[in-house]
Amino acid sequence: MKRVEPQVFLLARPAINDEGLAAYLQAVGAPGWDTDAPSGGEKLIEVAGRSCYRSFEPGLNPNVTKIREGSKAYLENILKVKHGSVLEHANWTFAFFNVSRVCTHEIVRHRAGTAISQESLRFVRLTEIGMWLPPEIRDNPEALAIFEEAVVKSEEAQNRLAEVLEIEGRPFHEKKVLTSAMRRVAPDGVATTIIWSANARTLRWVIEARTEPGAEVEIRMVFGKVADIMTREAPHLFGDFKPIPLPDGTSQWQPAHSKV
Repeated sequence: MKRVEPQVFLLARPAINDEGLAAYLQAVGAPGWDTDAPSGGEKLIEVAGRSCYRSFEPGLNPNVTKIREGSKAYLENILKVKHGSVLEHANWTFAFFNVSRVCTHEIVRHRAGTAISQESLRFVRLTEIGMWLPPEIRDNPEALAIFEEAVVKSEEAQNRLAEVLEIEGRPFHEKKVLTSAMRRVAPDGVATTIIWSANARTLRWVIEARTEPGAEVEIRMVFGKVADIMTREAPHLFGDFKPIPLPDGTSQWQPAHSKV
C-alpha cells in the first residue's frame, strides 16, 4: 500500500481574445473601454455583465447615466445582486490527483456547469494501490492495522489475478477486458485522477457546499485547495470567501454572497 495525499493542480484558465474584444467594443460604441480586472476570467465576466445593460460608459444606453468604475466594484455588485448567469462564461480546469474514488463519486454528482474526465480503471491496471488514510483510521493503531492488511490483500489479489489470467503479452483489447474484471476487487478508496472543469458560478457553489463541516473530510480538503487557488486566481470573484478553521485541520470556506 502506498500512502498518498490529495493534490490539486490548476491546468487552464480563461484567456481574452483581445482582437475580438476590441472589435466588439468598437461595434457597441465603446472603443476606449478598459478594465483593471486582474484576470482574464474576471474581465470576461465584466464584459458579459456590462453587455447586458450596455453599461460600458454613460450614454450608450439612454437609461444609464452613471456606471460603476473598476472591476472590483463592478463584480462585487454582480455578486451582491446575484446576477449569477454572467459567471457561467468563465471556466477553469483542475487536475485532482491521488483522490479516492469515494471522493470522485461525490464530485461527479455536480454536473451543471462542469466537464469531467476520469482515469479509467478499465484501462489502467492496478499493481500498487495508493490510499489516502482518513484521520479516523490513521490515528487509531488497531484500525490502521486492519485497514492496511485489507489493502495489501487487495494488491496481492490484483497481482495473483494477473498471473492466473495470464494478462502479460496479450493484445491490448484483451488486457482491457481482463483489467476491467480485476478492478472489481479494488477498494473504493483507491487513489485516482480526475480532470474537472467548472465555470465560476459552479465553482462558487461547490466550494461553499463541499467545505461545509458536514461534507466528507477528503472532499473538504480538495475543495479547500480549490478555494485557496481561486481566491488568488480571481480575487474579485472569490475574495468574499473566508476560511473558518475546523477542528480536523481543514477549513470551511464561507462566502459573503451565497448561491449567486
